[in-house]
Amino acid sequence: MKCKICKAQAVVALKSHNSAFCPECYKRFFLRQVARGIESQKLFTRNDRILVALSGGKDSLSLMLALSRQGYKVTGLHIDLGIPGSSADARGVTERFCARHGLKLIVREMAAEGLPIPLVKERLRRPICSACGKIKRQFFNEVAVKEKFDVVATGHNLDDEVARLFSNTLRWDVAYLADQGPVLEEEAGFVRKVKPLWRLTEFETANYAFLMGIENHYAPCPYSPGATFSVLKGLLQRLEAVMPGRKLDFYQGFLERGKRLFAPGQPKKADMLAPCPLCGYPTSSGGECGVCRIRTALRGDSA
Repeated sequence: MKCKICKAQAVVALKSHNSAFCPECYKRFFLRQVARGIESQKLFTRNDRILVALSGGKDSLSLMLALSRQGYKVTGLHIDLGIPGSSADARGVTERFCARHGLKLIVREMAAEGLPIPLVKERLRRPICSACGKIKRQFFNEVAVKEKFDVVATGHNLDDEVARLFSNTLRWDVAYLADQGPVLEEEAGFVRKVKPLWRLTEFETANYAFLMGIENHYAPCPYSPGATFSVLKGLLQRLEAVMPGRKLDFYQGFLERGKRLFAPGQPKKADMLAPCPLCGYPTSSGGECGVCRIRTALRGDSA
C-alpha cells in the first residue's frame, strides 16, 4: 500500500477518503482537515484567544497540538473531577503534555470548588453524566469569561457530532437541532464555543495522536458504562464500515441543508436567560442555575 501523496509506504488507510498516507503526509492531511473545518465554519481567527478544554484524552490533546502548530493563541483548561483511579491519571497526562510542548495550562479542581464528582454521584437522584457535563460546561465558560478568552474549543470529533445529531433526530428535538453544529455563537453571558475536529473521526484523531507521540489518558470514566452515546456510536460505526464516508456526508448535509429548517420559530436564548441569584451564571431555570442546585443537594437538601 503506497501513500497517495508521495508514494512512500503508507501506514494509515482511510476508506472514507479513498486514500492512504505515510506518516508525514498523514500529519499534513490531519492539519488540513482541521484548518478546513475552522475556515469553512468561520470558527475563529488567529487574533482570538482560544481556551481549549483538555480532558487528557487523545482528541483534546491532538486538537491543542494541531492548533498550536498552526499558530493559534491557545491555553489549555483541565477540570480535575476528583474521581478516584481516574482523575489523577488524566491530570498527570495533561500536565506532562503541556509542559513538553511549552503550552499554557489552567487547572480547576472540583474538590476545591465543593463539587467532587464522587460526592455528586452519591447525592444526586439523576444520571451522573448529565450532572458532570453541566458542571464542566459552567466552569469552561466561567474561566473563559474571567480570563477574557474569545473562544472555548472542545475536542468533539465527527463520531461525537454524528451520534448527537442521530440522537436528536430520533427524538425530533427541534431546539437541539436548531443549535447543533461546530459553532455556538457568543450570547447572553456565554462565550463562543467551537468544535474544530468536526471533520475528523475518532479513528483519524487516534492515528494523529499515535504518529505525534502524544501520551493520552485512554481509560474510560468508571461512571460512564451504559451511556446512550456509546450505543449510537456503535450503530454508526457499523454503517460506516458498509458505506464509507456516510458519517461526514450526513453531518455536512445537515449543516448545509437541514439545520436552517429547524431555526425559524425557536425563541432566542437571550430572551430566556437571567442571572442565577446565587452565582450570576446565565440560566433559563427561573431561579438557581443547575450547578447551584447541585451544590444545594450536596449540602443535604433534595435534588
